[in-house]
Amino acid sequence: MSQLSAEDEVELQSLLKQLLKSISDKISGAPSTECAEELLLHLEETDRNFHNYEFVKYLRQHVENSMGAVVDEELKNLSRAEGQHAVGAGHDTLTHAVTRRTRDSAEYQQMTQTLKNTMIVVVESLINKFEEDQLRKEEMHREMESSQSNSQFIDNCSDSDSSFNQSYAFIRQEQLQVLAEKLDSNKPKEVRCEALRALCCAPPSDVLSCESWSVLRKNLCVALSDPDLSENVMQFFAKSFSSSPLNVTREIYTSLAKSVETSFLIHKLSFPSGSAAVNINSPEISQLLKQVRLLNDFQKEVTNFWIRHPEKYMEEIIESTFSLLSFHHERGSTGAEKMLEPVHLLALLDIKATWFIKWMHGYYSRTVVLRLLERKYKSLIVAALQQCLHYSESCERFTGETADPHSEEQSNPGSVQRSVYSRKELEYSSFVHSLCVLGKLIIYTNGRKLFPVKVRKHKDPVSLTDLIVILINIMYRHPRPLLSDASHTDSLSPSCLVMEVLWTLCERTECLLQTPVIGTLLAPVIALLAGQKAKLRSPASTLTLIADVLARIANTDRGLTLFLYEENLVVAHNERTFAAHIIAEFTLKLLDKTLPSLSESDATGALCGAFIFVCRQIYNTCKGLQVLRTYGLHIALASAWKKTSSLAERIPTPVPGANTAKSTQEMHNMLVWEETLLDSLLNFAATPKGLLLLQQTGAINECISYMFSRFTRKLQVSRCEKFGYGVMVTQVAATAPGVVALQSSGFVQALVVELWSALECGSDDIRVVHPRPTPMDHTDGICHKSFLSLVNLLSSSQSVWELLGRRSLANKSEYTLREMPTSIPDLIDRLIVVNSDVKIQSLFHYEQSHTFGLRLLSVLCCCLDSFLLLESQYNICSVLLQGQRENVPDPDSTEGAIIIDSLSVERNHVLVRVNVVGGPSERKLPSRRLQEGEHPYPWPMFLRFPPPLCYMLNSQDSHNNSQDCEISKFLASSREPKSEESWLEICKKHYCKAMMSKPNTLTGKVLVDLLENVVAHLSNSESFFSPALYKAEEKNVKNAVLSSVEQLGIDTCLRYGCFLKLLPEDAKNELVLLTKHIKTFLSSQRITSSSQLVSLQDGYLGHDWLSSTVFLLMAGNTDRSLDLLLSLSSLLTSAFIWPARIHASVHFAKEVAESGISPVYWCTAHYVEMLLKAEVPLVHSAFRMSGFTPSQMCFHWLTQCFWNYLDWTEICHYVCTCVVMGPDYQVYLCVAILKHLQPEILQRTQSLELQVFLKEEPIRGFRFSSYLDFMLDLERRYRNIVLTDMKNIKNTVQ
Repeated sequence: MSQLSAEDEVELQSLLKQLLKSISDKISGAPSTECAEELLLHLEETDRNFHNYEFVKYLRQHVENSMGAVVDEELKNLSRAEGQHAVGAGHDTLTHAVTRRTRDSAEYQQMTQTLKNTMIVVVESLINKFEEDQLRKEEMHREMESSQSNSQFIDNCSDSDSSFNQSYAFIRQEQLQVLAEKLDSNKPKEVRCEALRALCCAPPSDVLSCESWSVLRKNLCVALSDPDLSENVMQFFAKSFSSSPLNVTREIYTSLAKSVETSFLIHKLSFPSGSAAVNINSPEISQLLKQVRLLNDFQKEVTNFWIRHPEKYMEEIIESTFSLLSFHHERGSTGAEKMLEPVHLLALLDIKATWFIKWMHGYYSRTVVLRLLERKYKSLIVAALQQCLHYSESCERFTGETADPHSEEQSNPGSVQRSVYSRKELEYSSFVHSLCVLGKLIIYTNGRKLFPVKVRKHKDPVSLTDLIVILINIMYRHPRPLLSDASHTDSLSPSCLVMEVLWTLCERTECLLQTPVIGTLLAPVIALLAGQKAKLRSPASTLTLIADVLARIANTDRGLTLFLYEENLVVAHNERTFAAHIIAEFTLKLLDKTLPSLSESDATGALCGAFIFVCRQIYNTCKGLQVLRTYGLHIALASAWKKTSSLAERIPTPVPGANTAKSTQEMHNMLVWEETLLDSLLNFAATPKGLLLLQQTGAINECISYMFSRFTRKLQVSRCEKFGYGVMVTQVAATAPGVVALQSSGFVQALVVELWSALECGSDDIRVVHPRPTPMDHTDGICHKSFLSLVNLLSSSQSVWELLGRRSLANKSEYTLREMPTSIPDLIDRLIVVNSDVKIQSLFHYEQSHTFGLRLLSVLCCCLDSFLLLESQYNICSVLLQGQRENVPDPDSTEGAIIIDSLSVERNHVLVRVNVVGGPSERKLPSRRLQEGEHPYPWPMFLRFPPPLCYMLNSQDSHNNSQDCEISKFLASSREPKSEESWLEICKKHYCKAMMSKPNTLTGKVLVDLLENVVAHLSNSESFFSPALYKAEEKNVKNAVLSSVEQLGIDTCLRYGCFLKLLPEDAKNELVLLTKHIKTFLSSQRITSSSQLVSLQDGYLGHDWLSSTVFLLMAGNTDRSLDLLLSLSSLLTSAFIWPARIHASVHFAKEVAESGISPVYWCTAHYVEMLLKAEVPLVHSAFRMSGFTPSQMCFHWLTQCFWNYLDWTEICHYVCTCVVMGPDYQVYLCVAILKHLQPEILQRTQSLELQVFLKEEPIRGFRFSSYLDFMLDLERRYRNIVLTDMKNIKNTVQ
């Protein structure tokens, strides 16, 4: 079909009109004719319904009918000529060839020409019809002018035959001029009404850009006051708001706002009084309400685009709004009668002030809002504040009544839309609106600067603190309903509104951290503690709200400090106390149910749990626990948990047919209460000392099991915590009882299984389009999290002993492919000790998995005690050397080059790490990365020990016998001092002076003499433990047997001593003898324990690194080393720098000695965390973000006496400083080291490798002399706390 008939032309005309009508919205919104044409040209790209239009379907069918036969013929021709023409068999090629030939055909040219001619006829027909309609309308317009008739523009809007003209014709300037004249207030109402209808049908862009717009706008504003014309004006304004730029809509908005202001001034609507009400369906109210509603809708939407326009446009909108809302406040009625104001209607429409919240959200608009409020419209703040004060006073009047003043506002929440509002409801909606405005305002610094505010009927200006106190008092009088009474209107209850404000202030400001605010919050608590009745409508609900606010305050650093250290609360007899003490005392009484002034029905589990949660925010920090531990909260919580647990077991099993609702609810309440207590106990584990307290309660296993249940569900610690349980797991894993509890809970097994699934299984069984890329690193993204979790778990040598001690590897003759490891020994067997073909064949990804295992081994071996255990039980070094031998090309040769691959490189790194001992300038570890060039791996590999000398750097003279320093002269001239105290003080001054001026002189014999003299003086004057009654006789050690760990440790010490040239080659026997003497002596200082912990069954399981350090310091002199160590054992310092000496010591209370937790952890590491948060907060935050703890790393460093982390000189300075200056310097040293490492710590935290960095890298560049001033400053500020607590370690930990 190549020709189109007359019927086809008629049909096309109809279909084209239908298409244009369907897309009328798009065309009418176009700002110009050119834009409309562009829109039509790209309609297929922008309209998803393009192919569903009948016009498009008709054209498609016409093309099919005209060109179908041509296309089929071309397809046949190409198929027959496939072998003769250069047309490929591909579908795309064939399609292109057919398309090209079809477009070149005569039929195609004829079809396009015919279609073009026909469409020209159709379009001309439409244009002619449009012109005829226009002429007819102009004629009608002339008739209307002569006869004062106003019927011309009706057709333009309603004529069904003119739908095309109605939607797409652009109105002419002359017509707009006529409309402006018709809208004049002197014209008849009918004429104005018809002109408004015509205006509503015209494109807003044409109207707003016409020359007559100023006249039109003036006439439209006048028409707003006419009830009969208001609807049409509002319709035009609404249409203009939605489709016009801000430079135009601002004029409409300001005009509308001014019109509303004028209407309120003219009508002078009275505010209802007594039992009267406001009917919003009344003509005056309805008209104003619609106009305010349109203003409010624009207020909420304008923030989306006003930033793209000049600030003056936005300022005009904001200022016109504030002018409207403040009009009656400035020039309102001065009589007794209260008038209805714009803010009352705005509050009904937008009760939570969404418009203001949006305006204050962005800095661009917030700056203008605050500037205008400060300079011109502070009366708005006064009015909002006055509304809150008025509501607060009404609350006081209603205190004795049964109904709340806002009860009507919340009545019948499920009813249909209402039209009548009482006085109380209008006042309450205004109060809510004002509260939301003020709540948003005081979040910002410049908003708070608007206070204090002078308010009518108040003598003194109302400050920000006064406002917060007023809000808290409102909350007291109207606590939120109990859960059973709650409805969706609870969000508008006074308590919920006030709580939202208080929560925001807690998070973003310090407004609540004022003595009057804290006093107001705790006033009911203090009254109840004094045995008085609190003036609260609902004590349980109100106290729960108080606890919620207190918890959020305590969760901030400044709030916690306020609670702990500011004595600002007045109790009985005008005594002052701290908020933390009030809260702890009240919590204990709630737990014990010893508050006679609080009824039993009010003392619910929910209330008690709320105050426990406040205490929890305090005691889960180091400094908070320091204050609250004297209250024994852990004991009270454990007692309550045991009681609840036993009661839960006694609840009878429901009998079929009986009423089980009560017993089910009772069981549910008990389970919730039991979980609350367990959760609260668990949070003691957030700090090292808190973990000891938790272990003392006997509930550690149950708490860890509860934590594991939440951990598996990926729940946060609490609503106030921003992190999960990662930090707490790491804290727990650092101790023997903690890691045992983790294992019994199933955590360790789950971790191993998760790692194995990611490492060996992955997602390979899922069908994928692209294969997984081969990982370039030992721990790609899939396994990195599991790797770090294992590092955290096995960071402490105590945890390694508990999980691996006395446990052999499976070494099976056969492993199935689906056999998964479930424990740490299984993991070592499958990934690290891969010493058989069976194990290799059992791994799907042998190289990747074994490299992962070796990488984990490298981190484990950074802890010397962990390495000694692995070596003594599993011969790790032999396995690694055998792996290197198997990597030699010639298997029959015992020598030769080792093939360089990821496994041999990793094995070489581990072998050097475990065999070469030294600090950052004493050893050099091989890199794991290959280099570019002829020699990609310049580090020599080896097949037997010792490693090549290139890994040991040139040692300095570590035994300098210089006597030139002042301290040597002082020691030589002060053999018999007159006063012990004065001698020690002078000695400290000389030591500090030498350390800061000539630290290199404090080596060798100088340090030996210093240590011997200081220890001798201290043991005579300040013995902390009973003096050692031990004689160094051979018979005392003939039965002493050294473990394999101790023997390996001795070999390690000898290698280091020989490298430092401190020991002769034959010093082994001397060190063995010293080790036996010390082991024999210390065994008499330990309790006999019945604990199941591995670390408590055979004495101290690790190597005694302090004894070895002293032996090297004494240049291998056994007698002098033993004398010094025996004298040192009576000093307090020995409890912290000598872990082997204090292990399971008889000097501790039995429960502490059997805890398996070292005082280095629960005392030293605890204070390191406390001081670190105060002095180096960025580092403290970095640890929390990484899921690692400073206490765990410091415990590692201190346990092995900084071997492999500091150079020998700095290790000697560490020991001497703690002996001379005091044991608290151990804490200050760790803080100084972490401060020194701050740049690296922050960088490594970002790259998620903090744990590995701290474990594997030595402490480079640290010198005692550089940080002694910093440590002296810490001593001045913290010694009273730290050293005092260290001296109390023999007492039972409370």
